[in-house]
Formats: sequence, C-alpha cells, structure tokens
Amino acid sequence: MQQARYDLLDHDATLGNRETFGAITGHTDKFSSQRHKVIKLERIVAAMPSKKRVAAYARVSVDSDELMQSLAAQISHYSALIQANPSWEYAGVYADAGISGTGVKHRSEFRRLIADCEKGLVDIILTKSISRFARNTVDLLKTVRSLRERNISVRFERENIDSLTGDGELMLSILASYAQEESYSISENVKWGIRKRFSQGRFLAYNIYGYQWVEDHFEIIEKEAEAIRFMYRAFADGMMLTEISDALARQGIFNRKGLPFGKTSIHRILDQEKYRGFSILQRTFVDDHITHRKQINRGELPKFEVQGTHPVIIDEQLHQKVEAERERRRRSGAVRWRRATCFTGKIICAYCGSTFTFTPYSRTGELTQFQQGHYQCSHKRKQGAKACPSKSLPVYTLRQVCASFLAPLAGASPDDPFEEAWIDNHIDHIVAFFDTLELHLTSSEVLTTPWENTAKRDAWEHRRALAQQQVNNNREVPS
Repeated sequence: MQQARYDLLDHDATLGNRETFGAITGHTDKFSSQRHKVIKLERIVAAMPSKKRVAAYARVSVDSDELMQSLAAQISHYSALIQANPSWEYAGVYADAGISGTGVKHRSEFRRLIADCEKGLVDIILTKSISRFARNTVDLLKTVRSLRERNISVRFERENIDSLTGDGELMLSILASYAQEESYSISENVKWGIRKRFSQGRFLAYNIYGYQWVEDHFEIIEKEAEAIRFMYRAFADGMMLTEISDALARQGIFNRKGLPFGKTSIHRILDQEKYRGFSILQRTFVDDHITHRKQINRGELPKFEVQGTHPVIIDEQLHQKVEAERERRRRSGAVRWRRATCFTGKIICAYCGSTFTFTPYSRTGELTQFQQGHYQCSHKRKQGAKACPSKSLPVYTLRQVCASFLAPLAGASPDDPFEEAWIDNHIDHIVAFFDTLELHLTSSEVLTTPWENTAKRDAWEHRRALAQQQVNNNREVPS
C-alpha cells in the first residue's frame, strides 16, 4: 500500500516535469492543456541626475572705469564658478552697467534674465548681494516670489540666503529694507552735493544743442547756433512752430538724431536761458529716490542764477522780440499760436472782457470770400453758451464793416478790395456787442456801427448770380 503511494507521487512529478519541459520547448502532448505566458524581467539602471542650469546677475550703478572693472571681475568670477561645478550647466551672466537698482524699467539685462526664467531656461540665479539684485523691497520680493513659483532659486552670496529655503523670504524682507534705506541715504547725500555745487555756481557738463563741452567750458557750434537764431527770428516774425520746423527741414537742418525738430523741441529752445549766456540751476528736482521722477521746481527748493556760464548765441534784443510775440499770442488766445487774420488779438467781448479767438472754416477745398472762418468769445467757447450772450463774428462781416469806415481814412474807396494794413494802421481794438461794434482807432477816436451776419445770404446771392451768368452765356452761344 505504501509502495503504491510512492509510485503515484513519482507519476505526478513526471507529469509536472513534462508540462514544464513542454512549456519551455514549445511542445505539448496530451497531458498539456494550457499555454503559459513568460515575462522577461529587465535589469533596472538608475538614471543619472540632470544638471542644474545656473545663471548669474551682476550690476554696478555708476558708469566709471573703476566700477566697470568691478563688473568685469564679477562676470569672470561667476563664469568660472558655474563652469567649475560638474553638476551645473552654464546659462550665462547677465550684467547691467551704470543703472540704479531701485527699479527694473531701465535694467535691460535684469528683465532679459527674468524673461529667460519664465521660458524655463534657468534653474538657479547667483548674485553677489541683495543690493546688487534690487534696492526696492517691493520689486525684490515680487520677483523672488514669482521665481519661487517656478521652483527657481535665487542665491545671495554675501547674505548666504537661498530664496527656496523656509526662512529665505523673511531674511530677504529684513535685509532688503536695509538696502532700500541705504539707497535713500545715498540719494540724499548726492542731492546735498548737487545743491551745494549749485549754491557755489558750479555744475557738471551736459549735452545741449548749440554747444559742445571742451575741457572745462562750453564752446559754440556755429552751424547749430545759426539754426537757433533762425528759430528765434522766425517766431518773432509770427511763424507757427510747425512752420519753423518745416522751414528748417527744407534747409536741410535737423536735430542731432537726424530728425526734424518737433514743436516741443523748438519751444524748449525758445525758453532756454543758456543761449543768452547764463544758467538757472535747480529748475527741476527728484523727490523720490525709488521712481527717480523729475518735478518742476515751483518754489519747493531755491533756484540759482549763474551769469557767464555759456557764450551768447541770442542777444537781448532778439529775446525781447520773442517775449513780446509770446505775450501777444497768449493774449490773443489764438488756438494755433499764430496771427490767423489781421483781427487776431484786437476783438474784445463787451460782456465779459475776454478776447475773441479765431476758428478757421473746417471744410476742405478752395475757400471763397464768405468762408474765411469766424471769431468767438474765448470765455463762451470754454464755458458754453450760458456763460456769455455774445455772438460769433464772421471774418467776412468784419471785413465789410471795417472797409466802409477805414477805406476813406486810408485814402481809398469803400468799393476797393479790403486791405489788412488798414486794420494794422488804424485799429487799436474792437469791442463786440450783440449787434454793434465799437471801433477804437489808434487816434483815440471811437466809431460805433451796427453789424449783421449776412455771409450766408450773400453767398447764396453770389451763387445765384453765377448760375444766371452761366445761363446767359449758354444762350449767347450760337447753335
């Protein structure tokens, strides 16, 4: 019985071996009823860690030879440091020269570095100190937080801070505040030095059209000085700023960038006292060391007038002519700063005392005698119809009224063509009422006359006369 059991076990083992052999060799027999699946287990090889892409940022705030050497040393130091680390990949050194760290607007390399970080090209940023990276606490924390969201580390060498560590932001907040306060202290010291030099009549060399700095003084550039004199003479003669610019361009005279002079540039040149040989120092000042925004000095700080700082380009006589023309234009209220017609600056509102200003005819095409524009009370123009009961005065009506009175004074017939010289020579000013005009003559005589706007009616009569003449001409043509 026991022997029979052993024989049965040997028989089962034989069957198992046979099935196993069949699975290995791919052969089966009547005892194999199932095909077995074999999976090959590959050896797992550990992946090599990828290199960190490391960049550096360097900055100096003053563009001097000594500091430029310092900047070059920083660049060399970080280039060698990054490339010497086998686990780092060199991503470049970004450097700004002669740029303040209180803002990011003018730091082109800093902005390029942040842009590359946003593109995923940098993993770690190395920098010498917090003050080199940013002196503005708000900008610093904003930038560091933005980089941390992308898992980008900023490492400050002097302070030994990594922005990705737990206490990194706290330390940055504290130390950045110190850096900003240090910037404020430096700014105040610089301002004090500048004001001290101003009070002593000393100033730094600067770039100004018409002059060049030679050793320790300004010298005139005669070609540019002639352009300046032309601007003054043309303005005094009544030319618009755009007309002066066009006239200079036709002569081939442009600014130092090779572009036509703009209206603002010409206006500043006309307002520049240095062309008369002296300087007014501290006309502007910077009140915020973070924004560096300049403000016009309107009495907040003392100004200093220093005589003899520049050679004279514009004499006092020409300057006075420009000032007189500037005042005439200011009083006339002419929108385009020009004497639009001979009546500009001479018409006064009888109700509010404001000057009448000129509005040209707005439609395009050749203008007739009825379409020369009109004058309106400047107060009414700004405040609306309820501010003043005056009426607009067409230039056509003004010519009609004045011609009937002034032609005899000029030795001409009222039917002669109107001459602007009649107004210049005989009219001091005109007071405009709702339906009458007071002509105040240069001889102190006052003439009063009613007026009515007949421009539209006369224009229609003129068109009908022309049409009738055309009909008559067609009838006279032989068939």
